Amino acid sequence: MESKKNTPKNQTDNRIEQLRDSINEIDESVLKQINERMLIAKEIGKIKKETGSYVYDKLRENQIMERLIRLNPGPLKKQALHQIFSDIISASREIQTPTRITYLGPEATFTHIAAMELFGHSASFIPQPGIRDIFLEVSKGACDYGVVPVENSIEGAINHTLDLFFESDLKICAEKYLNISQSLLARSSRINDIKIIYSHPQAFAQCRAWIRKNLPDAELSECSSTAHAAQKAFKKVNAAAIANSEAAHIYGLQEIASKIEDHSNNITRFLLIGKDTAKPTGCDKTSIMFVISHVPGALYKILEPIAETGINMSKMESRPTKHENWSYFFFVDFDGHIQDEKIKQTIDRMKPYCMYLKWLGSYPRSPDMS
Repeated sequence: MESKKNTPKNQTDNRIEQLRDSINEIDESVLKQINERMLIAKEIGKIKKETGSYVYDKLRENQIMERLIRLNPGPLKKQALHQIFSDIISASREIQTPTRITYLGPEATFTHIAAMELFGHSASFIPQPGIRDIFLEVSKGACDYGVVPVENSIEGAINHTLDLFFESDLKICAEKYLNISQSLLARSSRINDIKIIYSHPQAFAQCRAWIRKNLPDAELSECSSTAHAAQKAFKKVNAAAIANSEAAHIYGLQEIASKIEDHSNNITRFLLIGKDTAKPTGCDKTSIMFVISHVPGALYKILEPIAETGINMSKMESRPTKHENWSYFFFVDFDGHIQDEKIKQTIDRMKPYCMYLKWLGSYPRSPDMS
C-alpha cells in the first residue's frame, strides 16, 4: 500500500493538486480586488454625476491600458491583457452609470462587434433596423450612444450615414476600425451537405472567388444582413450562412471555414455618435462638413489654411446637398482637436468661404489606424 502512494503518478497528482490550490487562492484574491475596484469606480461615478462629467472617458481608459502594458512582465500577452482589462473597465463603467448602446442589428453584425469592442460586454446593446433609427434613438435620449458604419476600405463611403449628419446635432465621440473577415457557418460540419447559402449581397461579393471554387453549385439567397443570414441557416440542415465567426456562437452554428473573403485587407470604419464632447488626448481627429460658396476658387481657398498650417487631412468626401442641383457637402477629417489653437484658427479661416460649416466632433484617433 505504501509503495502505491509514492508512485510517480501519485506524486504528479499531488503536485497538480497543490498548484490548483494555489490557483484557487489567487482567484479568490483577484475576485476580492476586482470587487474593491468596482466599489471605488462606483464612488467615482457619483462624483461624475455631481460634476456633469461623462462616463465614457477614452483618455482615462487609454492611460490605464498603456500603464498596465508598461508594467506587465509577462508571460501574460499584450492582447490577453487588453481583453481582460477591457472587460473590467467595461464593468466599472456600467456600475457607474448603466450605458445603453444602439447599433445596426440584429445581434452579431459587424456593427454589433464594433460596439462591443468600444464598450466591452457589460453595456446594454440595443439593435436597430436602420442607421436613421440609431440617430433618432440617441437624439431623443432613449440610448446614450450609437454605433454606425461610415466607410469601407473596398466599397468606399456609406453615404446614408454621411447624409444623416446634416440633419442631426449629434457629435462623433470615437471611431473604430474593424477587419471584416467572413466565415461559412452551418448546422452541419460537412461542406458537401450545403445546398443553399444565405448572406448579405456585400458579403457574397467579398467571397465570390471562394464560393466559385468550393461551392459552385450552391444556391445563393440574399438577406438584409449577415446576422439575419445566420438566423435563416440555423433553420435548415443543408443551409449555410456567410457571416462573422461571432454569429456562430450567438446562433448555434458551426464554423466550417474561416477567412473566406477574397481580399484580406477589407476594413470598415465605425463611428460612435452621442451628445458628448470628447476631451483632447494628444492623438485626436476632427471631422467637419461644409458647403462651398459659388465663387471661383472657393474650394481651393477653403483647403488652403489646412495646407499652410501643415495639418494632416486624412479624408475628404463629397455628397449632393439634395436641396439645390449641383450643390455639394464636403466631409473632411484631419488630425488634431477642436481645442487645439491651430485647429480653431484653421476652421475660422475656412468659414468665410463656406455657405455652411459644421463641426461634427473631435475624438481620439483609433489606434487601429494610427
